[in-house]
Amino acid sequence: METKVDHFAEKSKTWDMNSKRVQNAQGIAELIVNNIKLDKSMELMDFGAGTGLLSYFVAPYVEKIVAVDNSPSMLREFQSKCGQFSCNTEVIEKDLSTDTLERKFDGIISSMTIHHLEDIPALFSKFYKMLDEHGFIAIADLDSEDGTFHSDNEGVFHYGFDRHLLAEYAQKAGFKDVTFSLANKISKPHAEFTVFLMTAKK
Repeated sequence: METKVDHFAEKSKTWDMNSKRVQNAQGIAELIVNNIKLDKSMELMDFGAGTGLLSYFVAPYVEKIVAVDNSPSMLREFQSKCGQFSCNTEVIEKDLSTDTLERKFDGIISSMTIHHLEDIPALFSKFYKMLDEHGFIAIADLDSEDGTFHSDNEGVFHYGFDRHLLAEYAQKAGFKDVTFSLANKISKPHAEFTVFLMTAKK
């Protein structure tokens, strides 16, 4: 059996200490809350939840967040602080690039994760099937960049995304009302990178 590599094993312990990362997650969460009508009956999936930065800021507005990630070390960090969340939580270790999850959600949120997955059309098709009627996706990631955002591009399949192409993928999967907003700007010593929030409905 092939041994899975946890690319975040060394990073998980200090992941939340990066203030830019926290600010990015908070900005994305605020945009989700402002753009989507959330309520306390909702169960959301946080895809690529990591240590739970995005979940933490969205938690006060929903009933439950199911954290899905393929990194066991990141999910351990998530579990260690789930008592601080303002909603119920559940953790599922799953790689949706190769596996499926037979669950239904009111919405799927995600931050800075999908550039790590090769087949985006297949991922969007899975998301569509996992949503209840009138469910939504709210996905934040990088606009197209030159490959210098990460110091190490191991496990990175996309140097950001062209918004038009991403919208096309979502529409082909069945989504409607696809919209984009600027979620954040991340300044690094060598360049500034923009982060979008894409929302769409089933």
